[in-house]
Amino acid sequence: MFYLPTVGGITQVMNELAQRQVKQGHEVHVFCCDSDKHQRLKIKQEKIQGVHIHRFPYWFRLSMSTFIWPSLLWRFKGDFDIIHTHASGHLYILFAGIISKLKKSKHIHTTHCPWTGTEFRPLVLRPFLFLNDLIFNKLSFKLIDRIIAITPWELNILNKYVKDKNKIKVIPNGTDRILYKKVEKNKFKKQNKIKEKKLVLFFGRLNPTKGPEKLALAAINITKKRKDIAFVWIGPDEGKAKEVKRLIKPYKNMKYLGKIHGKDKIAEMYQAADVYVLPSYREGLPLTLFEAMASKLPIVASPVNGVPYEIKESENGLFADYGDIITLEKNILKILNNSKLAKKISKNNFKKAQDYTWNIINDRYVKEYEGLLKSK
Repeated sequence: MFYLPTVGGITQVMNELAQRQVKQGHEVHVFCCDSDKHQRLKIKQEKIQGVHIHRFPYWFRLSMSTFIWPSLLWRFKGDFDIIHTHASGHLYILFAGIISKLKKSKHIHTTHCPWTGTEFRPLVLRPFLFLNDLIFNKLSFKLIDRIIAITPWELNILNKYVKDKNKIKVIPNGTDRILYKKVEKNKFKKQNKIKEKKLVLFFGRLNPTKGPEKLALAAINITKKRKDIAFVWIGPDEGKAKEVKRLIKPYKNMKYLGKIHGKDKIAEMYQAADVYVLPSYREGLPLTLFEAMASKLPIVASPVNGVPYEIKESENGLFADYGDIITLEKNILKILNNSKLAKKISKNNFKKAQDYTWNIINDRYVKEYEGLLKSK
């Protein structure tokens, strides 16, 4: 649906793969709508770090992340070996499937795990979700040559739409090598005037499904008992920043810092923290999970969807169900109060993260591309 400068996990996945494929000598084009979720973008054609971007005008929008841009069908230009689509449940997946058959290209699709209920979905979108489940997903998946699930949690759901199980592979998300390197002279706390000894981090979109306000409620309870712990929220506002700011306003140890740019700054942010918290209602396989692991951070997360496939309790972090403020509070403190446990989790996470670099993940995708082309 989107590409740079839009901020989001799927955009980041596309960017990481595209950059590496350009460096490998491939020609890479991205087709998307002309919105960044907030406004219509003026530049329709450009080249970003070697990637050719084509933005087609959307006709209308159904939600923050759902735009309808049917001109893809007749404005798509170029003869490509591979057409790679991202994020199941959108109409452009079906359009890309039709185009792939007309162009005799191979079509690979990454689902990004959109399968969790209608909660938090706008009412206007729900009839379309019903039709997707009934008709469009089945049509779309018939026109796809290879389906990539980002977590094994999706496999039972995909079996509803796909008869040939051999079409489905699992390739997780990845993380950048810069996050594995120790930041010398980390200035994150000083630059953001954080004086507390410990730092608890929320990093992601401040979206209702991410539960940033749940961490705020737990932080308030913790602050009543402890004065040496800072809490920081970082990420773009997608509907919850106002509530978070209202909740944390009376507390000097809590800050919402907005968006952060640059991988070096992100690495510094992670390494300044002591715990990463992911209190989500639903998740596919968030990039921040592996980023936190690569940064040697213990994690407190909701055990939802793909998350328990990557985190073992007390080995990679601790779980707290969405909205369970008492357990969220207890597990944050358990890590902060137990240095032995924190060090063990830190070591385990850094070791696990070695298998999730973007170079490894990209190589797995390229192998799938090559396999599809051999079957032509």
